[in-house]
Amino acid sequence: MDESYSADQEYERLDFRNEKLLTEYENCHFRGCVLSNLNLGEVIFSECEFEDCDFSSSALNGTSFRDCNFKNCKLLGLRFEECSDFLLSFSFEACDLSFSSFFQLKIKKTRFNNCKLEQVEFSGADLTGAIFTNADLSNATFLNSNLEGADFRKCENVTIDPEENRLKNTKFSLENLPGLLTRYNLKIS
Repeated sequence: MDESYSADQEYERLDFRNEKLLTEYENCHFRGCVLSNLNLGEVIFSECEFEDCDFSSSALNGTSFRDCNFKNCKLLGLRFEECSDFLLSFSFEACDLSFSSFFQLKIKKTRFNNCKLEQVEFSGADLTGAIFTNADLSNATFLNSNLEGADFRKCENVTIDPEENRLKNTKFSLENLPGLLTRYNLKIS
C-alpha cells in the first residue's frame, strides 16, 4: 500500500501542522482541519471536500486542486496563482478568501457563493462565466481580467473598470452601477 496516497477517507479536526502530509488525496473529506501556515507545495487534492478548514497563509507552490469544494473555510492570504494549473478547478461556499490572489489564473465558471473577497487580486484572471453570489468584493482588484459572462448581480462593493477588463455579457445589478463608473468621479445618488 502506498503511504503517500489516500482515497475515500474522512479527516476530522486534525491539525496537519502536527501530522505528516501525504503526496495525494483523492475523494477525501476534510472537516474542521487546520492546514494553515504549511508548505502544501506539490500536494495533489482531487475531488476533495473541505468544510470548516483553515488554510490561511499556506504556501501553494505547485499544489493541485482538481475539482475541489471549499465550504465555510478560512483561506486568507493564499496565492492561488502558485498552484499547478493542470485541471485546476474549485468552488467556494461561505469562505473568507480575503487578501488572496488569483493573479492571471484561468478559472472559468468558478463559483464564489456567500464569500468574503476583501482585497482579493483578480488581475489578469480569466473568470469567464464565474458566478459571484452574495460576495463582498471590497477593494478587490480587477485589471485586464476576462469577466465575459460572469455574474456579479448579487454582490456588494463591486468596483470594476469597464475600460480595463473584458465584460461582454457580464451581468450586473443596478446597485453595481456606481462601482462601474468609479474612474469618472461621478456623483450618483
